[in-house]
Amino acid sequence: MVEFALPKNSRISGGKTWPKPAGADDSKLREYNIYRWNPDDGKNPSIDTYYVNTADCGPMVLDGLIWIKNNIDPSLTFRRSCREGVCGSCAMNIDGANTLACTKDMHDVDAGAVKINPLPHQPVVKDLVPDLTNFYAQYASIEPWLHTTSPTPQKEWRQSPEDRAKLDGLYECILCACCSTSCPSYWWNSERFLGPAALLQADRWVKDSRDEATGERLDNLEDPFRLYRCHTIMNCAKACPKGLNPSEAIADLKLKMVERQV
Repeated sequence: MVEFALPKNSRISGGKTWPKPAGADDSKLREYNIYRWNPDDGKNPSIDTYYVNTADCGPMVLDGLIWIKNNIDPSLTFRRSCREGVCGSCAMNIDGANTLACTKDMHDVDAGAVKINPLPHQPVVKDLVPDLTNFYAQYASIEPWLHTTSPTPQKEWRQSPEDRAKLDGLYECILCACCSTSCPSYWWNSERFLGPAALLQADRWVKDSRDEATGERLDNLEDPFRLYRCHTIMNCAKACPKGLNPSEAIADLKLKMVERQV
């Protein structure tokens, strides 16, 4: 019988419960259960419990994390930047769903603790920071820039409004990785399957009327794993904080693969 074992230091152990902030009204406190792991101490990950004084911070989950770091535990580690849902830095798993901490209102989480974990099925650098090296390498592999052989125009590559409209729903991707890390096919085949985010970007460049390398781009995707591991589970569309639909983009790429064989 096959036996499976978790990797070393992967089993979650009991964590620390931090004291409630002094002088805070209990009715204004919100419990946060946060995944903690430090690669330097050799210990298993844990879930630490904190209490956020919502009367002293903003309403978003990220506001609570920043309040904890500033007022309780400066060692808590997470990524954040724009705080406007534009950069994608603060992507994490909140209340069981991948989303952006800066646009997730803590009051939208059902009564009880706000449960926060790093994006799933990615190596963890520390605490809530995932290692997205492979994710960005896959994005780079689709060569997300304009390929042309025509002489460069003096001012700009012109595009009609109609052709520009074909990029709507594709160019808005902020590479937060919420979609790819919610995809079961990507969980099990992340070394070879490009995943929803990279494939959505690939479709964006295939559809760009200014690009002159459509054939080469499709050749790059013609592989049993790079494109065809998608089984249209639709987790990616559900997880996308920008409301995009990577599954539709992947279906478009598959259709183009078929059309060019006719």
